[in-house]
Amino acid sequence: MANLKEIRNRISSVSSTMQITSAMKMVSAAKLKKAQDAITAMRPYADKLTELLQSLSATLDADSGSKFADQREVKKVLLVAITSNRGLAGAFNSNIIKEVTKLTSEKYANQEVSYLAIGKKANDAFKKSNKVISNNSDVYDDLTFDNVAEIAEMLMEKFVDGEFDKIEVVYNKFKNAATQIVMTEQFLPIVPIESDSNVNLDYIFEPSKAEIVEQLIPKSLKTQLYKSIRDSFASEHGARMTAMHKATDNATELRDQLKLTYNKARQAAITNEILEIVGGAEALNN
Repeated sequence: MANLKEIRNRISSVSSTMQITSAMKMVSAAKLKKAQDAITAMRPYADKLTELLQSLSATLDADSGSKFADQREVKKVLLVAITSNRGLAGAFNSNIIKEVTKLTSEKYANQEVSYLAIGKKANDAFKKSNKVISNNSDVYDDLTFDNVAEIAEMLMEKFVDGEFDKIEVVYNKFKNAATQIVMTEQFLPIVPIESDSNVNLDYIFEPSKAEIVEQLIPKSLKTQLYKSIRDSFASEHGARMTAMHKATDNATELRDQLKLTYNKARQAAITNEILEIVGGAEALNN
């Protein structure tokens, strides 16, 4: 059994760790509320915009299709990996890295795959492959639509220029504080939904339907990427809050066990001292 000093040091160390994890949990909980409100308010707009765009795109003639809907033979693929800049969030980052690695080795095993990192953890994971075309970790310093729009514009430009034939985004979708769902969404080219013959699309468009689609596509793509990053941002704080909550509970349990061990060791030491005193007194009497 460890001596009393060692046990006291361990109790002090665990207590300090518990204070840190508890503080991180409270900070993440405060940030989560704001991030959750932002993504909850944004989702209906983003989903409706995407639905409108796909419905209009499905009714366009093949000859009038957008340059962003150009279906080419897939030879070069760009995977946009969205992680966080910091760890201590459970499996939040590792799940994205595993999914991107799986896509690279299985789905796109015969294609040339490159990466665009949003978050330091993604950049750290893939930079050794020398295939990271850009590291946009600083977007979290000021997470605004305008800053994300610059990344989306770069992706659209690279697709139109033929640098990549397909672009996919991998991120954590926020469900609740304890649950994040790994999502893989095709960013480019745009895939129109199958038109429903039962839906009445006999509208008069001003300007033309093709012009409306051309104006909506860039805005929709920027909104789609912004929603993905916002989803990931909320998921990060939810994952960190949950991880720190579990860490605090584990530290509390360990501290209680150490205190029990300390009390047992202290009681055993006291009992031994009493036995030595009684034994010495009896020896003197004899």
